[in-house]
Amino acid sequence: MNNNYEYYYSAQKEQEIAAIRKKYMNPEEDKFEQLKKLDKEADKRGQIYALVLGVTGALILGGGMSIVMVGSTIFMALGIIIGLAGLAVAAAAFPVYKRTVKKDREKVAARVLELADEIQ
Repeated sequence: MNNNYEYYYSAQKEQEIAAIRKKYMNPEEDKFEQLKKLDKEADKRGQIYALVLGVTGALILGGGMSIVMVGSTIFMALGIIIGLAGLAVAAAAFPVYKRTVKKDREKVAARVLELADEIQ
C-alpha cells in the first residue's frame, strides 16, 4: 500500500484559471479594471471627434486642391477658399479633442479618485 501524497503545481494552469475566473467576475469586484476603463472612456469621445474633424478637414482640403488644378482663375480662387476652410476644420481637431477630454475627465474625476484611493 502506497500512502505517498503527490501534489502537482502548474503556474500556467493557475493563470488560465485566473483568466477564466476574471471573465465571470462581477465588474464591481475588480476595481483596477474599472479604473482603467473609466480612464480610457474619458479619452474615447474626444478621440472620435478629433478623428472625424481631422479626416473631414483633410478631405475638404483635398477637394480644394483638386479644384485649384482645374486651371481657370475663378476655380483657382474657389479652390483656395475651399482648401483654407478644410485646413481650418482640420486645425480645429486638436482644440476640440482637448476640450472634450477635459469635460469628460471632469465628469468621471470623482469616481476615478475614489477607486484609486480604494486600490491603494
